[in-house]
Amino acid sequence: MPVGLVSITVGLWAVGRLPEYLTALLFFAAAMVLNAAPADVVFAGFLSSAFWLVLSGFVLGAAIRKVGLADRAARSLSTYLCGSWLCMVGGVVLLTYALAFVMPSNMGRIALLMPVVMALADRAGLADGGRGRIGLALAVGFGTFQLSASILPANVPNLVMAGTAETTFGIHLSYLPYLLLHAPVLGLLKGTVLVGCICFLFPAQPKRPATIETSSSLTLPEIRLGLLLLATLALWMTDALHGIGPAWIGLAAACICLLPRIGFLTGEDFASGVNFRTCIYIAGILGLAAFVTHTGLGDMIGRFLLAVLPLDPERPASNFGTLVGLNTALNFVVTANGVPALYTPLARTLADGSGLPLLTVLMVQVIGYATPLLPYQASPIVVAMGMGEVPARDGIILCLTLATLTFAVLVPLDYLWFRMLGLMHG
Repeated sequence: MPVGLVSITVGLWAVGRLPEYLTALLFFAAAMVLNAAPADVVFAGFLSSAFWLVLSGFVLGAAIRKVGLADRAARSLSTYLCGSWLCMVGGVVLLTYALAFVMPSNMGRIALLMPVVMALADRAGLADGGRGRIGLALAVGFGTFQLSASILPANVPNLVMAGTAETTFGIHLSYLPYLLLHAPVLGLLKGTVLVGCICFLFPAQPKRPATIETSSSLTLPEIRLGLLLLATLALWMTDALHGIGPAWIGLAAACICLLPRIGFLTGEDFASGVNFRTCIYIAGILGLAAFVTHTGLGDMIGRFLLAVLPLDPERPASNFGTLVGLNTALNFVVTANGVPALYTPLARTLADGSGLPLLTVLMVQVIGYATPLLPYQASPIVVAMGMGEVPARDGIILCLTLATLTFAVLVPLDYLWFRMLGLMHG
């Protein structure tokens, strides 16, 4: 029964025939009606810090949009981005990465940035349907999803992984060590490769706008929200010192945003700004991961993989590549959000078979789910392509090109970086 329940749930998420939140609700209902696991296991996602960080991320994103703070920052930066195509693409990719530090929601960042970037394309004389406009839309989607994987609270798969690792192994990931591990290669170097790919595949010649927009002074709500975001970011970066998890820091900031008179959002803003469908989906994924562990399915799948995968404790580099390949394969079936839910519970078994530390086995998956081979594997990229009216063929070409360069160049560099940090030996 557990095998059937997990297979049907994962299958429905993979084919997308039902809305993702409805599949999660069906999983909750079926697991409880069939008495397949205790309620605290089935609904473990609602107890996870990942769920609350997603919720608070939506609240912060709604506040940023309402007061116009991020829109102002994007407009100010756009004045300097039209000098050349390389500068323009690089600036947009850098903006997606910088915004990920203060706005945890991928979808929120795309919804915020895409209208601004498309307006920037208009000012630069990039025609509708042209290569340049397509390139900028893809820069928003790929930069938002792929680069944010290097920042712990900025990416849904990261939150699923962190929540599942906490639920399954009692491992609490910290903001700054995670950033040190992934930002140099998966953030900075991958961002550079992304800019090069877009400039090569989607060449354009932007025109500098004739008139420069003057910005008005910051309003009081913008100043207050800016200070709140700076304080939140500072607390996120120092969580190893004060011991307060990123989710609870984000939740406190979200509560401040919702307070009457003091905050920035009304009850109606909260209802319209928070994507409860995604929140329920995240709770369903985390609940499924806990269910897999509780019923012993994780151990069963782990034993099967150990018999199939060429893992050898004497060959750490080969094991590293094999685990990256495993996550890439899982990405085809369950997409990026589902990969950590299936892979993380297997980490202990995979660590025993490969001889790698448990933390290393957990962290390797970030490389796999952050590098989709096709756009459907990362829903934020699909959303960005839709908002930017990008043809599917162009998204697929960029996906495959970037993935090829990642596996050929960045994965070996990532292995060397893991090794330098002492994560390749137990």
